[in-house]
Amino acid sequence: MPVNRRSFVAGALACLASRPVRAAGAFAGRWDAWKSRFLRDDGRVSDPEQGGISHSEGQGYGLLLAQAAGDRVAFESIERWTIRHLLVRRDPLMAWRWTPDAGIVGEDWITATDGDLFRAWALLRASRDSGWPIDAGSWQEICGAIEDLCLANDPRAPSEPLLKPSAESRVTERRVLFNPSYIMPRALRELGEAASRPRLIQAADHGQTCLAELAIRGFVPDWIDVTSQGYAVPADRETAASYDAMRAGLFLRWSGVSDHPALSRMQDFFGPPETGRVIVARDETGRPIQTSDLPGYLAMAGLTQCVSEPRNPAHAFSEAYFPSTLHMFVDLAKREGEACSPP
Repeated sequence: MPVNRRSFVAGALACLASRPVRAAGAFAGRWDAWKSRFLRDDGRVSDPEQGGISHSEGQGYGLLLAQAAGDRVAFESIERWTIRHLLVRRDPLMAWRWTPDAGIVGEDWITATDGDLFRAWALLRASRDSGWPIDAGSWQEICGAIEDLCLANDPRAPSEPLLKPSAESRVTERRVLFNPSYIMPRALRELGEAASRPRLIQAADHGQTCLAELAIRGFVPDWIDVTSQGYAVPADRETAASYDAMRAGLFLRWSGVSDHPALSRMQDFFGPPETGRVIVARDETGRPIQTSDLPGYLAMAGLTQCVSEPRNPAHAFSEAYFPSTLHMFVDLAKREGEACSPP
């Protein structure tokens, strides 16, 4: 699809000579390690475990982490690369995947809503909280596109919006594909309020309702179909609970939510963290099928369960992209969310 930069290029940030402000404490060390391993000099966030590809999630997450760390140089570098390489659509949303030596090929131009949501939220935070010169039109246009292209009516209650996992994801009047872990209530609400997009706030509220309904049914899966008759197994996806679903508890805690059925369910998902290993995947029956001792996953379990996670020095600052990023998000959730109240 043709590159269309329009106002997005106009909103790109100029490279500054100022040095980044270093974040404090453990977050600073993790941020420095994260940058050295996953952020290339040109601003591309690389996922080594997936062949060194870059994806919209990584760019959006990286942008948010750079803002939180006060690292303006890294922030602007990430945003410049994103504009140059992922804004290839006729809207302000990112193509979801970029492959070294190939770029965007096949259906890589489709979107992933979590990446766009976090990019918009990072741009808003950079302007509002960091005082950096961000063109308000950049994040406002992303919000408008998410509202127009990434919301679908719930087949059970057409006035309630469901957040779609992609602008192109499968949807009919009777069936909508839904990824529960894409519900980040705080981001949706802050963007909805700042951009005067009430449907984004509705999507946060209804998303939390769906999370509660799923938790009461049994567990929060990675993927589910919302149908006119209720929830159903997607024809093209498994209903296991693993690396997608585990983010649900993190995002609820980060949003200041401490009393929610999905949070209670996710407390059970990980198993007891004091063993030094936690469950990171369960099959459709709830049976554990994979465990991990990586600090990022231990930290996720600790935050969700409101306990201190055990330390594993052997893996300190050497995790793969995903657990390393989640570990930093846990630090931010502790810093920005409400204090834990033990269950």
